[in-house]
Amino acid sequence: MSQDRTELVLLFPGQGSQKPGMGKDLAAAFTPARDVFAMVDAALGAPLSALCFDGPAEELTLTHNAQPALLAHGAAAWAIIHESLGERVQAAAGHSLGEFSAYHAAGALDLSDGVCLVRRRGELMFETGTARPGTMAAILGDVDDATIDAVCAQATREAGVVVAANYNSPGQVVISGEVAAVERAMELAKAAGAKRAIRLNVSGAFHSPLMAPAVDGLRAALANAHLHDAHFPIVANVDASYVTDAGVAARLLLEQLTSPVRWSDVVRELVARHPDALFLELGPGTVLSGLVKKIAPGVQTAPCGTAADIDALLTRLA
Repeated sequence: MSQDRTELVLLFPGQGSQKPGMGKDLAAAFTPARDVFAMVDAALGAPLSALCFDGPAEELTLTHNAQPALLAHGAAAWAIIHESLGERVQAAAGHSLGEFSAYHAAGALDLSDGVCLVRRRGELMFETGTARPGTMAAILGDVDDATIDAVCAQATREAGVVVAANYNSPGQVVISGEVAAVERAMELAKAAGAKRAIRLNVSGAFHSPLMAPAVDGLRAALANAHLHDAHFPIVANVDASYVTDAGVAARLLLEQLTSPVRWSDVVRELVARHPDALFLELGPGTVLSGLVKKIAPGVQTAPCGTAADIDALLTRLA
């Protein structure tokens, strides 16, 4: 019987963390992971696992592929550790798409329903981005959130719609909107002291009002996904509230489409409630762990995306 009683918080990354090879070693080493990828392929009627394992990167990066791929990888990692570590989980959160993965881990979203839901979400976001082109940009450096908000307000008056889309960490905010407005906001942000302003390679203005045409389609997809109450709380992107109720979850996941991801607030809320917990990142890479360290430097984090990560974690917590 394990003597270590470290509490756990689960984190699930969003779009941008996908990469060819993701999940391949998990499926090779662990039967539960193999089963997850097989179920995902069956649910989608397509070999998503082959795309995760072998690429090509260009196809994996397409929004309607990246979203179910990331949910599948997170679900595979969770399936491996669930039996031995599940009872220690106090809460979870995910960045944008990752919030859907978190609800799956919490028992609120079946795997098959989940991957079909996020594939549809990806399709809707791509279609909306094509119909009303927009872009996103990362603003980096010592510019506070209030300054970014003011920059976006000025750029909106001068050039079109642009808003803050991801409050990722101190010194890293992503803006989203119409191309001319984003470019104007980038200029204004640099004038206000930002070190860098970088256009992102995305297919639309995600987490902005430009995504509004996708709302009805996502509402229907959420209804078809049959959300259940969560077994442990999920901290919502929209307002950093703790959510277990299925109806509230569905409402906030819908709002998330056109609202900013308040990741800094999410992490601060988790740390305030669970200051001694180990924060596990279930997915490819360590993007969220890096953001957590910027937001709350004293927090313990650990990767949980590869077979080696999981072996190390299970040894550590034995």
